[in-house]
Amino acid sequence: MKPLDPIKKRRVTLKLVADRAGVHASTASRALNPVTRSMVLPSVAQKVLDAAQELGYHPDPVAASLRTGRSKLAAILVPDISNSVFAPILSGASERLATEGYTVIVADVGSDKDKQLNIASGLMARRVDGFILATVSKDDPLVAFCLEQNIPAVLVNRAEAQSRLSSVVSDDELGMQMAVDHLVSLTHKIIGHIAGPAQHSTGYLRRRGFGRAMARHGLTENSPCQIAKSYSRHEGAHAARRLLDSHPQVTAIVAANDLLALGVYDVFRERGINCPAEISVVGHNDMQLVDMIEPPLTTIRIDHHEMGRQAAELLRQVIENPDKAKHNVTLQPILIVRSSTAAPRKPKPQTRSER
Repeated sequence: MKPLDPIKKRRVTLKLVADRAGVHASTASRALNPVTRSMVLPSVAQKVLDAAQELGYHPDPVAASLRTGRSKLAAILVPDISNSVFAPILSGASERLATEGYTVIVADVGSDKDKQLNIASGLMARRVDGFILATVSKDDPLVAFCLEQNIPAVLVNRAEAQSRLSSVVSDDELGMQMAVDHLVSLTHKIIGHIAGPAQHSTGYLRRRGFGRAMARHGLTENSPCQIAKSYSRHEGAHAARRLLDSHPQVTAIVAANDLLALGVYDVFRERGINCPAEISVVGHNDMQLVDMIEPPLTTIRIDHHEMGRQAAELLRQVIENPDKAKHNVTLQPILIVRSSTAAPRKPKPQTRSER
């Protein structure tokens, strides 16, 4: 290789790398891109990579964006980044997008729709290629915004009622059926439900799944329900207090997610209720560390990492082919039985004097 001109060392360009390796600039470009590297002979690709490393070359994303019309930026919008459910979704999506050369921007946008739209507009101004939305409600203005702006987007974890975009979700009704079937198999008959917010598909569908499962077992009259304002431990505790005050006879509670179930545990500690000896609890999601609490939580496991990975793959397909038909993926949940569920305690036999 010919020696490097010290003046040009200040700004190493793709052409300089190509000259150093003795190849055409287009060949160097393909060799430096993990996605297209297989189109170049391995020996040539290695020569280009060695030249780039020797020269200290770093791709210019702005120049690449001007050439391709794409920024190689993707944004993932979540409603609450402190919720551990979203960590494996972000991990799965980021890993998949990274293999395609994308840099991922994660935005914690909360639940306020105006705030979500403002952040989405700002990200569009920065030329993101597409969105993964973990924020949607059943009829969501952010989805309408993406459709109006003609920007690729897919939904993850939550879905819309109208199914206007591709999505990856869990079978929420089946998960609730599994939870109820498990408790009924333990001979529970009075089973309460702490439901999630009705404006989210997860809250609505899990509540519907609970009701249908109870009806299938002929227990419709024994299925009290309280709706939490948000998916949080705090709101789970509020809903649990209302449920126990209005229906103290319940022997089991199914929560719409694990954070709500943790709120139920808090109320049990307040009131000296033993779980599962007095009341059993089932959660939903199998988020990290729920196997470490006392008692370890029986729950419905969702593969959120795979959910994120598949959402990223759908986004890639939509970016490359904007006319691609919508595709909705539904992942199957799994019942994970731990120590928070047991058969209901049998009532003590009455003494002769009590009779």
